[in-house]
Amino acid sequence: MRIAEMELTPREPDRDAGRAARRRQNDLTKPPGSLGRLEDVSVRLCEITGTCPPRPGKKVVIVCAADHGVTEEGVSPYPSDVTVQMLLNFAGGGAAINVLARLAGAEVVLLNVGTRTPVEHQAVLDRRVRDGTANMACGPAMSRGEAEACVAAGLETARAAISAGAGMLAAGEMGIGNTTAASALTAAFTGLPPSSVVGRGTGLDDAGVERKVGVVTRALEANPPDPDDPLGVLAGVGGLEIGAMAGVMLACAVEGVPVVIDGFISTSAALLAERLCPGAVGVMFASHLSAEPGHRLALEALGLEPFMDLGMRLGEGTGSALAMMLLEASARLLAEMATFEEAGVSRDNDE
Repeated sequence: MRIAEMELTPREPDRDAGRAARRRQNDLTKPPGSLGRLEDVSVRLCEITGTCPPRPGKKVVIVCAADHGVTEEGVSPYPSDVTVQMLLNFAGGGAAINVLARLAGAEVVLLNVGTRTPVEHQAVLDRRVRDGTANMACGPAMSRGEAEACVAAGLETARAAISAGAGMLAAGEMGIGNTTAASALTAAFTGLPPSSVVGRGTGLDDAGVERKVGVVTRALEANPPDPDDPLGVLAGVGGLEIGAMAGVMLACAVEGVPVVIDGFISTSAALLAERLCPGAVGVMFASHLSAEPGHRLALEALGLEPFMDLGMRLGEGTGSALAMMLLEASARLLAEMATFEEAGVSRDNDE
C-alpha cells in the first residue's frame, strides 16, 4: 500500500466532549484542579475519543522489531543477533515489557518488519520488508518503497488491533543500533546537530559516543535530508521498526485512538508520523523522559510533556506500559468519582 492511498487525515478533537469533561471534573468531590495533570489527561482522552467520560477499552502494546546495517560502524556494544534473541524472549513472556504489560493489563503484539533472519514463532507477526537496513553511513538505509512498506505494516497492524477492540495503543521497539537511526531522524527533522541528540544508547563509553556522533554526521552527509519529504528521510537514515511505529501512530490519529509514545526511538517515530500527517500529535501522550539527550529535544519539538522521569533507556515500550496505567487512572477517576450532588457533600462555602 502506498502512503498516498492511506487517507491520512487525523480525526478532529471533539471539543464538546472536552468541555463536558472539564465541567464534570469541576463537579467531582475534590477541590478544582487538585488532581493536577490527571484532570488534563482525562479531558484530552475525551476529546480524542469523543466520549465523556472516556472508555479507553483494551490496551495493546505493539512492539516493532528490525535490524540495522549501521551496526557495522560499531555504534552498539551488543551484536545484531540480540534483536532476534530478544524478540523470542518477548514471545516467551520473559522481557521487561512483558512484565509491565501484564501489570497494566495490556496485550503485547510482536511485529517483525526487518530482522536479518526470519523468526518463526506463532506469537510473532512476520511482515519483514527486508533483512535489516543497509549501512546508512554509506548510503540509503532502504528504498522509498521499503519505507512505505514498513509504515504500512505498522498502520495495518494497529488498525487490526483497533478493529478487535483496542482503545489505547503504545508503540515499542527492538533493534540493535536503532538509537543511531533515531538520532539521525531527530537531527534531520529538528535541524539540530548530531552532537546534541546522540547519547549512549545501550551503554557506550565516551569514545563510543564520539564515534556514534561521527557516524550520524556521515549518514546525514551521505543522505542529505529534506524535512518536507519525510518518507525520503526515513529511507535515507531511518529504521524499519521506526517506520512501523510511525504507522501505528498514524492509525491512531486517523481512528481517534490515544497512543502512548515510549522513549527516544519511539519519539523519533512520532516526529516522522507528525511530518507524514500534520496533527497526528493530537492523539499522542508522552510516557517518560529517557536518559538519551535527544529525547527531551524531540519531545519539545512535538510540544509534548512526559509523565515521568525515571532515568529509563530500555525501550521495548516499557515506559508506555507504565503510562497506560496513569491514563486509565485518569479516565476512571472522571468516570467513577461521585459529584458533590451525588455524594451529598457541600462545596465551596455551601452549608
